[in-house]
Order: sequence, then structure tokens, then C-alpha cells
Amino acid sequence: MIASNERPIRVAQVVHGLVVGGIETWLVNVLKTIDRNRFQVDFITSRPEACYYDDTVRALGANLIHCPSPRKPWIYGPALRKILKDGQYDAVHAHVDHYGGFIMRVARSAGVKVRIAHSHSDTSRKQSQANLWRQFYLKSTKRWIRTSATQGLAVSDLAGRSLFPTWGNDQRWNTLYCGIDTEAFHQTVNRDAIRKKFGLPEDAIVLGHLGGFREPKNHVFLVEIAKAMRSIDSRAHLLLVGDGPLREDIQQLVDQANLQQHVTFAGLVDDATEVLRGAMDVFVFPSLWEGLPLAVVESQAAGMPSVISDVISSEVTLIPSLVNRLALTDSAQHWAETAITAAKAPPSLPSDEALRQIESSRFNLANAVRTLEALYAGD
Repeated sequence: MIASNERPIRVAQVVHGLVVGGIETWLVNVLKTIDRNRFQVDFITSRPEACYYDDTVRALGANLIHCPSPRKPWIYGPALRKILKDGQYDAVHAHVDHYGGFIMRVARSAGVKVRIAHSHSDTSRKQSQANLWRQFYLKSTKRWIRTSATQGLAVSDLAGRSLFPTWGNDQRWNTLYCGIDTEAFHQTVNRDAIRKKFGLPEDAIVLGHLGGFREPKNHVFLVEIAKAMRSIDSRAHLLLVGDGPLREDIQQLVDQANLQQHVTFAGLVDDATEVLRGAMDVFVFPSLWEGLPLAVVESQAAGMPSVISDVISSEVTLIPSLVNRLALTDSAQHWAETAITAAKAPPSLPSDEALRQIESSRFNLANAVRTLEALYAGD
């Protein structure tokens, strides 16, 4: 604990908005875990509307500061600079992909000593498809990261190569495995009650997914898997947890396929870990691209088998016996067969042993927070 007359280290987390997502949930868990006597952590957001975690971070002592839309950098830049100078921030931590380069540049001009750009996803595929204007933007932002960031963090090697120039040849750029809070995994869950809550049949074989309804998560293919699973076992059921801009489109696909009775849209939930452990038999994650999805780490912490796409970094595989990797070119039928077979198979190891292995791994949240504290303090 710092002395009562000593000023706390002020940290500004820059995000688009505190919606329910992997990055935002992780940041909330960081805020819960970090030494809040030593660090004053605030959030700079650009979404005009209220977001899911706003009240949560305020209750934890964080300030929520609105900045104009980054789509107008000539307005956003001066506003951000004023916020940083007025708040006398010691560290800025940007979680907005390539736009973080612009934020690093502004933070440098505002005199912020610690400037961290964070890569949470491997966007190399989309970068390769960029038009000329987008290519110019990407080159500019990467250059600003190189010249203005004091640190660069990435959730995986692929995510690091996607954003940081000279990845692997610059000591400023490092991998930080975000880690999960395992406390909830020690709580007992009432499987029958949770399944009843979501209207799942008692004998259902539940293929589950956690993630926002956005392009990378590949919900269209999940619907194809749902079609195939019905021909394999009539008890098979798909549970989709999350929300997002593509949810209505996916619901229409489910309706067109007459799968309404076999697919459940759970929406946003207060405790995703409880649903993961209590409702699902196998975790299915056919993402088109990712940084390093913590949901797959959580499925392993629960001792649950998972079926994931092989484009996801191998760093996510902590308990190999629980993770099945399939190609996105494999058929939906093959994905469905693999998932249902995994769900029916006896556990490869006890759930308490799976949790022990995750807690002793590099994906323990406490390890990540200790690293962040040292970076924010300039150690």
C-alpha cells in the first residue's frame, strides 16, 4: 500500500466502449485484481451510449471519461490530449488495434511517460485484403506505434506479428497472456437448474459457444454445424451465449433452417462461467481469426472438451487431451461428429485436476496483473 500522502499511479485504459466482450471482461477482471490503493485506473471510451460494464467499473473506483468519435481524429486527438494532460496520467494503455498508433502519438505529445499499445487479435488476414487507403492507414499507425509506444503487448505471437513492426527484434514488444480469474470455477453449480433456466431438455447434448455475434466468431458456420448435428443425434442442441450486431442475421438463418427448437440464443448473461460449466457438454469455437480466446482457456479450466478452428494460436492449448483442432475447410458434418463424440466421451481427466493445471499455467490472471503493475509503474 502506498503512503497516504503519496499520489497513486494514474492509468488510462482506452477502449471503444465497455461492452460485453473478451477484452472488456478481461479489463474488468484486471480492475478487480489490481492494487487499487496504488493505481487509479480510469477508462476513456468513445461510445455515446451507456455500456454493460459502466456501472461495474465505477463501483470499483474507476472514472469513465467520454471522448468524441475516433472517426474524426482532428476532434478526437485534441480532446484525448486534454483528457490526458488534465488527468495527469502516468500511463496510457490502448486496446483499439491499429488506432492505438494514433493514441500513442497523442499520448506522447501529452507527456505521458508509459504508453502501451495492445494487440488482442490476429488481423493479418484482413490486412492482406485491405484497399490502398486502408494500407496507407495501417502503415501510418504501425509507424506511430514504432515511434511513440514505450511498450507493446500481444495476447499471442500471431497477434504480435499482426500489429507490431519488428516483432521479435524489439525488446519493447512482448507477449502477455491475459489470463482468467479462476475463483468462479471453485463454486458449485446446479446443472439441472441452469439447464432449466435456458429451456434445455434434460437429456440434451449441448454444444455451446461464448462470443459476440461478429464476423470473426463465424456463427454462420455454427448454424451449419447445428444442421448437421441433428442427423447424428436427435438430442443434440446448440447454445449460443452472447450478443452483437449479427445476432438478428443468425436468428434468421436458424429460422430458415427450421432449427428453432434445437438452437437457443441465451443473450448476455451475468455469469458466463456458470453457463459454461452448468449447461454445456462441449465447447465449439470455429473462429475465422482470433488473438487468443480466453473462452477456450475457460473451457479447459472447466474440464470440458472443445472443438476449435486450427487458425487459432496453438498457445491456447494448455490441456491437449481437451482440445480438438479442425480446419475451417472441414465439413460441418465432420465438426458436428467430432463435437458430439467429444461430448459423449468419458472425461479425459477430473475437472479439479484440469482447473489445477490452468491455475498453475501462464494463464492465471494474477500473473498478468503483476506484469501490468510493473509496466504502469515504469519498473
